[in-house]
Amino acid sequence: MVFQIVLADDHPIVSSGVRALLEQHPGLRVVAEATSPDELLRVLESTDCEVIVTDFNMPGEQAADGLSLLQLLGRRWPERHVVVLTQLANPGVLNNISRLQNVRGVVSKSDAMKELPMAVTAATAGRSFLSSTVRKQIESAQGDAADATSTLSKREGEVMRLFALGHTVSEIARQLNRSVKTVSSQKVEAMRKLGVKSDLEFYAYAREHGLGS
Repeated sequence: MVFQIVLADDHPIVSSGVRALLEQHPGLRVVAEATSPDELLRVLESTDCEVIVTDFNMPGEQAADGLSLLQLLGRRWPERHVVVLTQLANPGVLNNISRLQNVRGVVSKSDAMKELPMAVTAATAGRSFLSSTVRKQIESAQGDAADATSTLSKREGEVMRLFALGHTVSEIARQLNRSVKTVSSQKVEAMRKLGVKSDLEFYAYAREHGLGS
């Protein structure tokens, strides 16, 4: 049996390499490619496939971020298995990706050459697969979460707990009786210490480690 794959990546060279890698295996065939979330959604409307292999970070209008795209795929095509190919190193985001019901595999691009075909094969059998780098990052974070949070100063911790609860920088400044500039600086420094590079990554980290609960 040949399993049909739709491939999505906004870098043509990466997409070409991934396609060649997958099609080295007789049971796998890439039937369509997309270079953005919007194009992927259009392709899936008219293309049958068993597995979607997609990059996590692609610019697009219908899905503001990678998690939104994956959730949208799960709602529209719950029967299609998804394998996520990513350069992400944030354990909280990686763990949240792996927990989505329609995601069967998460593969680091550094592991792709040897492990992506394994992930796709596992997905076709309904099994879950984490590449070695992704698995190590998640496992390491589970052991080191308390240490990372403890690096925050008391004031940084106060700011980030409120931010995790959904308050804006301006609201936090009023609540803590600090200037907006001070709160903004404390937020930036706290995110640096936690190793997160965006609000999205921080919210994933906060959910994973109970920050703000």
